[in-house]
Amino acid sequence: MRDEYQEIVAALEASRRVIVTTHVRPDGDALGSLSALVLAMRKKNIACDALLLSHWPSKYAFLRDQLGIEYFDAEKGFPADLDLSRYDTLLVVDTGTWSQLPGLEERSSELPKRKLVIDHHLTQQDWADHKLVVTEAAAAGEVVFELLEEWRVPLDPQIATALFVAITTDTGWFQFSNTRPYTFRLAAMLLERGVDMDAMYKRIYLSERPERVRLQTRAMQSLELLGAGRLAVMTITKQDFIDTGAGVPDTENLINIPLQIEEVQASVLITEPVDFGPVRVSLRSKGAIDVSKLAEQFGGGGHARAAGLKLDGYSVQQAHETVVNAVLQRLT
Repeated sequence: MRDEYQEIVAALEASRRVIVTTHVRPDGDALGSLSALVLAMRKKNIACDALLLSHWPSKYAFLRDQLGIEYFDAEKGFPADLDLSRYDTLLVVDTGTWSQLPGLEERSSELPKRKLVIDHHLTQQDWADHKLVVTEAAAAGEVVFELLEEWRVPLDPQIATALFVAITTDTGWFQFSNTRPYTFRLAAMLLERGVDMDAMYKRIYLSERPERVRLQTRAMQSLELLGAGRLAVMTITKQDFIDTGAGVPDTENLINIPLQIEEVQASVLITEPVDFGPVRVSLRSKGAIDVSKLAEQFGGGGHARAAGLKLDGYSVQQAHETVVNAVLQRLT
């Protein structure tokens, strides 16, 4: 495994200019990992730019602002001044599939020849020159930490904070089943490097927008308990977004709420696009079924207990019927 770390290190050290990106609709793990990598390359005097394929969520704006991360925002198409030929390396973190990188595959002829992936998801595609994928890692942030350790990058408070955000958000503040003893040891090390845990908790979990809370209420109002109560299904429609003033980033972690119910073994969140694009489906499991395999049926992927997919050309009703039937078959 250490050879895979060294391959990434060697590739980055051979780079003149790197463009770093992550999956569309980035979460805390994606943004924290991306930020840590940008800061690390600054320390190594490697020119790099960050590219987001959708807006930086306001929930994590503090991370961007505190760390001084500047980035290209490709939400409405790639910026005219983003000349991909300027880069000799593309570094992708927290995903290894084109479906999570809309716009990049279409511009594959312009992409740098050297492509690197750092990830922890089971679902991968074979298009990168070098991959560092650790599926047992609780978050991509864990993998990035190990890479920086191998690269001997000094772990200052800024990098430690970015990694702490990555790890705590992808483990639900150490509550999810992906949390392992190593995760706690790593968190303790980051605290020793200057992370303000109280400030981070307030920023991540006690700073929600009213719009997000209104959307959560709408999602809960849509809750269905099916399959003798073993399957929870919530649906968020375009009208819900309009009425609450919320956006797609405000759906983060809503899918976990029904898992509080003892009988529920799996949770599904169906999200209708606000303007255009396919219906999105998020899947969670307490372990009764492997939702990554179910997601892969429809071109999606993820982890055994947390996965997602997109259904292009489906109405909300069609998506509901298709996915619910597929989950119920696996729960029987």
